[in-house]
Amino acid sequence: MSDYLVIVESPAKAKTIKRYLGKNYKVKASMGHVRDLPKSQTGVDPDDSFKPKYITIRGKGDVLKELKSAAKKAKKVYLAADPDREGEAIAWHLAYALNVDEDSECRVVFNEITKDAIKESFKNPRSIDYDLVDAQQARRILDRLVGYKISPLLWKKVKRGLSAGRVQSVAVKMIIDREKEIENFKPEEYWSIDAHFQKDDDVFEGSFYGIDGKKQELKSEEDVKAITDRLDGKQFSIDKVNKRERRRNPAKPFTTSSLQQEAARKLNFRAKKTMMVAQQLYEGIDLGKKAGGITGLITYMRTDSTRISETAKQEAKSYIEDNYGKNYLGYPGKAKQQEGAQDAHEAVRPTSAMRDPKSLKEVLPRDQLRLYKLIWERFLASQMAPAVMDTMTVHLLNNGAEFRATGSKVKFKGFMKVYVEGTDDKKKDDNKYLPDLSEGMVVEAKDIKPNQHFTQPPPRYTEARLVRTMEERGIGRPSTYAPTLDTIQRRGYVQLDSKRFVPTELGTIVTDILKEFFPRIVDLEFTVKMEEDLDAVEEGKTEWIKVLDEFYGGFRKRLERAEEEMEKVEIRDEPAGITCENCGHEMVYKMGRYGKFLACSNFPECRNTKPILKKIGVTCPKCKEGNVVERKSKKNRKFFGCDRYPECDFVSWDKPVSRPCPKCESLLVEKKTKKETRVQCTNCDYKESAEN
Repeated sequence: MSDYLVIVESPAKAKTIKRYLGKNYKVKASMGHVRDLPKSQTGVDPDDSFKPKYITIRGKGDVLKELKSAAKKAKKVYLAADPDREGEAIAWHLAYALNVDEDSECRVVFNEITKDAIKESFKNPRSIDYDLVDAQQARRILDRLVGYKISPLLWKKVKRGLSAGRVQSVAVKMIIDREKEIENFKPEEYWSIDAHFQKDDDVFEGSFYGIDGKKQELKSEEDVKAITDRLDGKQFSIDKVNKRERRRNPAKPFTTSSLQQEAARKLNFRAKKTMMVAQQLYEGIDLGKKAGGITGLITYMRTDSTRISETAKQEAKSYIEDNYGKNYLGYPGKAKQQEGAQDAHEAVRPTSAMRDPKSLKEVLPRDQLRLYKLIWERFLASQMAPAVMDTMTVHLLNNGAEFRATGSKVKFKGFMKVYVEGTDDKKKDDNKYLPDLSEGMVVEAKDIKPNQHFTQPPPRYTEARLVRTMEERGIGRPSTYAPTLDTIQRRGYVQLDSKRFVPTELGTIVTDILKEFFPRIVDLEFTVKMEEDLDAVEEGKTEWIKVLDEFYGGFRKRLERAEEEMEKVEIRDEPAGITCENCGHEMVYKMGRYGKFLACSNFPECRNTKPILKKIGVTCPKCKEGNVVERKSKKNRKFFGCDRYPECDFVSWDKPVSRPCPKCESLLVEKKTKKETRVQCTNCDYKESAEN
């Protein structure tokens, strides 16, 4: 018989914690929530103070039975779910189901699964935090009311399988609004004049700035001609040289949002994958007996705080001093939190700075190692000294026309020795060379080249850019980003094209309906206000029933109007221009869970369906009869295969090229890296630039 029972969410977490607690503790997993609102009905009574009807989740009966049995045998039960609103709600439901006194010191929380953190948390147990529970309960009921009241209307008026949600519908609207911006964008012409200047054996670049010290825009070819006609030969005198030292500070440690963004940029991880791998690193990895067995490698990954504990700072300081030297030590002040950040726990960081990625290379699978390395490097860099750059701006004159050349070089790497933050935009060159120049010198322009440009529309959202925008606008919270992006794709409201979100016809239809009948559901300002109200519940500043009451009054009226006035929307199938080989009827395009596909118009009599195959203009190199087409794997990853499959089983992750290798006549494919796209042979060492 164990003296104490500890309940966590997952078996992996249970196994890690068991190591630190000793033989008097039995650690079991609840496998997440044990109680929830029923799936078959709304489960909320708005006329009775929004009283929820909680039931045991289907399939959790045996788990709950085992937990009840263990709880009866234990002297004390500790509830150790994750340290957030969701975790607090899980603990509250467990307390109810196991007959544990909610006001007793039954709740333990820890931000990291390490020996010291676990020991400390069990020294300081507390009672259930009802403010956190109420905030989660309010969010759950609010989302249930929106989803279970609007979704049946969409099923009836549009098609089955659709849904609406407080955060997901706003995210879809943001993607649609961006698409409209792109469609309505009118490019404007502008020009630049670039030149290559030579000083002795050195060549450097400069661009036209203005006339007589005043900046001048070049809007047309006539403007450019006026400048080039003004130039008196190719000799330019250096009028001014500005030199200064610039310091570049490191990025703050990761929050949930910044981790998802950076993992998308640098590792090509989807938000859902980032959170899944981070969860594994948090709950514990078996490092082997010599390295300490099962160990939690990072702190809790759902956070909007950039705060770091003093212990972690000191450990990072020791590592930096020992491995890079004292001059690389940073002296970061207290991290300034963004407005609205809860600061409930620390930033996402390694549980030990001393556990560098190299030491885990033989233990961690590739994805876990890559994400851990990203988190470790970001944290360590955040505690390092700023980088120091020498910058130089040179003003060059020719008959009153001013050109400017700028350059910089890294004088001291500082944090850049370990890590440099990624960006969604074109990278700035921090090591652009300029020779030693001084005022009064004369240099020669080797070539002066006018360039025509057009302004570009705003870019479509990538996952990283959408998460960043949602965070900046206060839409959703750290735990909601990944499931929201997953849901809007599964519903067929948006799809990814070259890793950028594009709205589907279905997404546009549903959003237009919501805008007409439930404008507040897709209103950004209302969604932000609702998040603030839920935060106020968590902070104990307002009652959760009051928040729901204020929302539901107007929502109920909108529902009644929609029931009466919403017309049935018929989504007509688009003819595909080919006939069904089974019955001879016309094939049509249909929208499914994973996008468009081909289906027979004679359904349900004929159930013939086909994927839409995109030909790339290459004959199959294996059977020499079929065409190579673009396909999607079950995980939505693009690959290439023969359209005669299963007769021909040719497949390739890399895009085949239509011509053979000039060296050995084998298949050429395109290989994409972050820096370039090249063409290479699948059989020999032949390579070339993709632009050739």
